[in-house]
Amino acid sequence: MSNMSEIKHIYWSQLNFLEWQMIVAKTEKGLCFIGSNQGTAKELEKWMRKRYSDFKLIQDDDKLAASIEALTNYLKGKQRDFKIELDIIGTDFQKDVWESLKAIPYGETRNYSMIADSIKRPKAVRAVGTAIGANPLLIIVPCHRVLGKNKRLTGYRGGLAMKERLIALESAK
Repeated sequence: MSNMSEIKHIYWSQLNFLEWQMIVAKTEKGLCFIGSNQGTAKELEKWMRKRYSDFKLIQDDDKLAASIEALTNYLKGKQRDFKIELDIIGTDFQKDVWESLKAIPYGETRNYSMIADSIKRPKAVRAVGTAIGANPLLIIVPCHRVLGKNKRLTGYRGGLAMKERLIALESAK
């Protein structure tokens, strides 16, 4: 947790590309949030309120231009990997899970048990699911690549329609 007296500045902008519309936000250190498709700044505000006692949201399209360009290129099918500084807030367990998600290759999927095994916590499948659900950086930390048993589409912070579209985008290699 940050020092109570310190106001955290969160810069945000909106990605608009075809039917995609997402809030993207960063701190001075790096990208910290990517919202669900058709999400608003309210989604960002609610997420930040759980993590910081005092913060200020500042719309700044310039500060986010490079990140939005990279995400747009991904949505166009032109970019698979991201070289973006991240400022990801979570517990050590969550961060282990999110690192494991980042290792899933573009166009491939895993299930929850495989992620639990990959972080050497094979019995923590439910906790892994919860950590995946708390992922603040949709797409960049590719939680859409995690499916339930028998490749079933399961929960996704951005909604199942968004998850399905991202999987389809990646399988159209």
